[in-house]
Amino acid sequence: MKESILQYIWQQRLFVSSDMKTTDNETVEVIDVGKLNTDAGPDFFNAKVKIGDTLWAGNVEIHTRSSEWKKHHHHSDKAYESVILHVVEEVDADVFRNDGEKIPQIKLAYPEQIENDYLQLINEQKWIPCAGKIQSIPSVFIQSWKNALLVERLEQKMEAIESLLNFNNQHWEDAFYITLARNFGFGTNSLAFEQLAKSTPLSALGKHKNNLFQLEAILFGQSGLLEVTDSDEYTLSLKKEYEFLAAKFDLKPISSSLWKLLRLRPDNFPHIRIAQFAALIHSSSKLFSKVLEKPETDFLNEIFDCKPSDYWQTHYTFANQSAKKAKKLGQQSKNTLYINTVIPFLFCYGTERGNQEMKDKALALLEQIPAEKNSIVAGWKSLGLDVQTAYDSQALLHLKKNYCDEKKCLRCRIGHKVLTLSLDK
Repeated sequence: MKESILQYIWQQRLFVSSDMKTTDNETVEVIDVGKLNTDAGPDFFNAKVKIGDTLWAGNVEIHTRSSEWKKHHHHSDKAYESVILHVVEEVDADVFRNDGEKIPQIKLAYPEQIENDYLQLINEQKWIPCAGKIQSIPSVFIQSWKNALLVERLEQKMEAIESLLNFNNQHWEDAFYITLARNFGFGTNSLAFEQLAKSTPLSALGKHKNNLFQLEAILFGQSGLLEVTDSDEYTLSLKKEYEFLAAKFDLKPISSSLWKLLRLRPDNFPHIRIAQFAALIHSSSKLFSKVLEKPETDFLNEIFDCKPSDYWQTHYTFANQSAKKAKKLGQQSKNTLYINTVIPFLFCYGTERGNQEMKDKALALLEQIPAEKNSIVAGWKSLGLDVQTAYDSQALLHLKKNYCDEKKCLRCRIGHKVLTLSLDK
């Protein structure tokens, strides 16, 4: 914890810069603190420091005590040969590079209030550490942080997309199909849906996209659910059709045990979601290309207005008849798919192709979608924050899960503002 505070003080230039000297009594002027490194290696890259009459450019390492340099084996690690300054709170040893050259070091002086305020902040037993102080932060400042958080969240989602692209030989349609399938699981059955899509080539579905029954046969057969069901005329026909298509495409079903029904509302049963997914594939070809062509909510709502076959109007599972009900995707479900699939793919595609306009369209689409309704969004609203659109809610979901819950106040702009309020007075 102590080292993190020292890193924060260095990064934000909250140290006492007047009369700064090395342990060898040379004057020090910090011109550029450098860029924080979150991976292995020195703490800050590309810093610029004037020591005596010499301007140094290189890396900075920070420790609580000088002796930690040798304790952490930095003296024999080539990654630390370019360190130009060792910054510590307590000087208890000289430090050297592998070739024996002494490294300049300073004892960092800073206002004691910063550490006291930080300890008080992270020890708060509230929904978020700064719950009692966030109201004092200007809304324009919070909005600026939300903008950065949203991009950070989308970049995080890009990692999964890029991994899928590598898995699918850079085929965007295939990667989009797998991601969309995963999100059709709506959390509870996401893994099962992803496995279903990965075991069922999009090319096989594409060859039968004009026949909804055959699409259902492939998907239900691949889901493994056909193997553990009572039979009626429809399911017997599905099984027969699947046998033929499975042999044709050399398909192997996933385990039916992956699917969960416990505590699900009937509209969320995997059978209904698979039937909706089949209807979506039936009604649209090259779905990602269509999304790229016109990323607007009205157009997307038309595409995703997928109506399952007649059988599923009177069933929630196989063979068990129920009252007739249209089981199209609801608007909230559509919005969830746009937020978790369409928008991250648009943003990723724009990034990969250097297309800023496409990235802007992805962000604009979030502003056309209402904020999600969940406990985290409700929590932010209770603190007085304005949460109107998915743009707001996605940014704040990221803030809560990746900063507040982890108590990374030192990496949060709001946390920084709260910690420096007393210094501004």
